[in-house]
This record gives sequence, C-alpha cells and structure tokens, in this order.
Amino acid sequence: MAPGDDLRALYQQIILDHTRHPRNQGRLEGPDCYHARGHNPACGDEVEVWVKFGPQGQIEHIRFEGQGCAISQASASLMTLKLQGATPTAARALLADFHALISGQGQVQNEEALGELRALEGVQKFPQRLRCATLAWKAAEQLLPQAQLPAT
Repeated sequence: MAPGDDLRALYQQIILDHTRHPRNQGRLEGPDCYHARGHNPACGDEVEVWVKFGPQGQIEHIRFEGQGCAISQASASLMTLKLQGATPTAARALLADFHALISGQGQVQNEEALGELRALEGVQKFPQRLRCATLAWKAAEQLLPQAQLPAT
C-alpha cells in the first residue's frame, strides 16, 4: 500500500460514516430558530439548515435535513459539528477555509480548524461536486446575519 493510500482510506471512512450516520440531523423548532434551504439543480441535492443562536451570538444549536449524494450529506453532517458553538465571525472564517480547501482556490488560514473536513479535500479533483460539498455551508452562511450580537 502506498503512503497516501492509508490517508485516503481514512478519509473515505469519514465520508461514509457521516453519510450513513449523520450527526445533528433533524429540524429545530421554536420562534428563535432560523432556517435556510439549499438546492443544487444540477444533481437534485437538497438541504435545509436550522440554527439557534446563543445570547453571545454563537451558534448554540445547528441541525440539517436533506437528500442527495454522499458528499452533500457528509459535508452537512461535518459542518454541524464544526459550527456548533462558533461565533458568526469564526463560522465565516471556517467557511472561507473550507471553500479554499475543496476548491483549491485561495489560502487556508487555519489548517488546524479544518480537522475531519480534510476528508472532503478530494472534491478538488471533481469541480462538478463543489456545489454538493458547499450546499449546506451556503445555507448556513445565509443564517449568520440573524445572530444577535451583545451590545458593547
């Protein structure tokens, strides 16, 4: 087995695990929950994201529902784990780093923050899958302006 094969196998396992056993799947209910949808007409992937912000503007709860390919579902599941507890500023920074990682465009600013998101780096080789991988992220990004930041 070549040196990179172990890493590719690990990343494949992460994607399969999050596809088969998605984390934070389901709706959030309540008047203080915000909701956004994403749809990729090219392949039919759909995702809905719900967010509840905490008193300091951080993402207190984040959940998703959707249907689509393994990449879109694994990406949404991984996203919820990474954004849980993040401030809107930190969420935007992670979104930018994630996009740089999977598109090969731009500079990743915080390599360490990506963690298991590196499993989706192979999307770079398949540009048509970029929309799949970023679908949930773009829906979550739509919700960030709803965060009520504390007065200073």
